[in-house]
Amino acid sequence: MTKKEFKKLFDEHFAQIRSYVFYRSGDTELATDIAQEVFLTIWEKQLQIDLKRVKGLLYKIANNIFVSHCRKEKRSFDFFDHFEYTGESRSPEEEMVFSQLKENYRLALAKMPEKQRTVFLMSRVEALSYREIAEITGVSIKAIEKRMKLALAYLRTSLNTNE
Repeated sequence: MTKKEFKKLFDEHFAQIRSYVFYRSGDTELATDIAQEVFLTIWEKQLQIDLKRVKGLLYKIANNIFVSHCRKEKRSFDFFDHFEYTGESRSPEEEMVFSQLKENYRLALAKMPEKQRTVFLMSRVEALSYREIAEITGVSIKAIEKRMKLALAYLRTSLNTNE
């Protein structure tokens, strides 16, 4: 693999790999470190890459590195520590309601099973199709549909009981 090919691969896929790891871990620094390690692995091993399957390979390597990391150290998921609402100004009442909803949503995501949370965030934040998510995670489209259905039901229940 030439430097030019590697740079193109890195530029096209780094942000997606980092987002995927972030959705699983809730930690931007860890996500960046693991994404960098994925590409370092590709470069060091000088893997011959089939461009049709490169995305799946990158996600598989990222998943393996993440799982290894989790075995060493348990991480908590805190999605909203890294994202802030930057919309129009709100009244104090609206601010209070939004803050409570944000906290309830954060808690629901933190308690949601990892597989459901990952599918939910890949679908809603990355706007990936079920087919793309299935390819990335290595499971069937039906499994992705089921995880999404369970994730939405979980959020609906969690947010309704936290009102």
